Amino acid sequence: MLSHRISPGFTFSALLSVVVLSLAAVAGTRAQTSTPRAAPAEARWFKGNLHTHSLWSDGDDYPEMIADWYKRQGYHFLGISDHNILQQGERWIELKTPVSFGGNVNQRGGGPVLEKYLRRYGPDWVEIREENGKRSVRLKPLDEYQSLLTEPGRFLMIPSEEITSTWKKAKTGSTPEMSGPVHINVTNPREFVPPVEADNAVEIMNKVVDAVMAQRERTGQAMFAHINHPNWRWGITVEELMQVKRQKFFEVYNGHPGVENRGDETHLGMDAMWDAMLTARLTELNLPVVFGVGVDDSHNYHTMALGKSNPGRGWVMVRAKHLTAESIVKAMEAGDFYASTGVTLNDVKREGKQLSLAIKAEKGVTYRTQFIGTRKGTPMAGELIPPAAGQQRTLPHLRYGKEIGAVLAEVKGTSASYTLRGDEIYVRAKVISSKPKVNGSVAGEFETAWVQPLVNESR
Repeated sequence: MLSHRISPGFTFSALLSVVVLSLAAVAGTRAQTSTPRAAPAEARWFKGNLHTHSLWSDGDDYPEMIADWYKRQGYHFLGISDHNILQQGERWIELKTPVSFGGNVNQRGGGPVLEKYLRRYGPDWVEIREENGKRSVRLKPLDEYQSLLTEPGRFLMIPSEEITSTWKKAKTGSTPEMSGPVHINVTNPREFVPPVEADNAVEIMNKVVDAVMAQRERTGQAMFAHINHPNWRWGITVEELMQVKRQKFFEVYNGHPGVENRGDETHLGMDAMWDAMLTARLTELNLPVVFGVGVDDSHNYHTMALGKSNPGRGWVMVRAKHLTAESIVKAMEAGDFYASTGVTLNDVKREGKQLSLAIKAEKGVTYRTQFIGTRKGTPMAGELIPPAAGQQRTLPHLRYGKEIGAVLAEVKGTSASYTLRGDEIYVRAKVISSKPKVNGSVAGEFETAWVQPLVNESR
């Protein structure tokens, strides 16, 4: 504190001057010692999976065990998206008598699975009860177990749900009854979103996406919906997918072995569906761009093998300033992310008329980048694909010309760029490496990355 000695004859005005000077000196001292403003956060890459299952629905492990695996593998965020449920409230699973299936003894949540859970977290954490001769384990809700895992800047759990619906068409005349799955994930919901039933996939998808957006608008919480695995049991055609007015995301890669990412001789693969969807939406349908997401859709955590729905197959790399749900959601909505099954990018730029990328190279691995797009004026007419002999199908599927999603350029090496000439509707990039994917969804995969499309604004 500053002090001044007052001499005889010292006037009030002089005293006032001293007080003013003292206050100014104190203020100056405080200004000099105050903490400077923090510099704006720099955006960085965060790795995450947004499609995961646990014992809350049809996964085969406890949620905190699953999240612990992802964290130890270097992921930064995870959404456990169980079917038609949020991980909230009281829930117990009964440890039933083991059954033999295909030569394997299985006890849902029990046996070696429970033993591993107890070893990892201990009997003080794991809650087991016995009532009327029945033994059960309590499933921890997200708001309890996330405290074990969440670390600022290192690992984040994001609330998620897989909204699981089915479209059904009644038998009419000679047309048989038909049905198919429609699954849609919601990332970071505040409240449960119920499934929708209808006689067509378009109505279900539009209603679910609208419900997610309505919740966002009402609550102010950042969240989004993404369309899951259209080729799961061939439930959604690309002609249906392209009509979802407010959708922003779909799964271009899903690690479940039954999803058929590549399609087959009578169905389009995910890449071809993306290009047909982009072409139609950005031209005749006048709808916004759709981004491609990579996910695990993991269910099986104890045996890593082909034919199992394992973790670690597909993910997103998101460039965001903060490891928060809001920051992740907003970065993805801006298209500032890519999907991957192993290829890592040091940088991606979608600026003006140029799409460019830089690959983090691995020793002995080669890379080729395909710039894929559709040019203006390309006919969008599809040709009906006849079903294979003896094949039963839910709905007719169409094939489009090779000009829809054509490879406009291919570049070898660890850096690549493409500048719009002006006649493209959009261009996107797919990086394919020479490195085989370890435990891919199917045999013969190579590590790949998918970069979001750059839209020609003058189209």
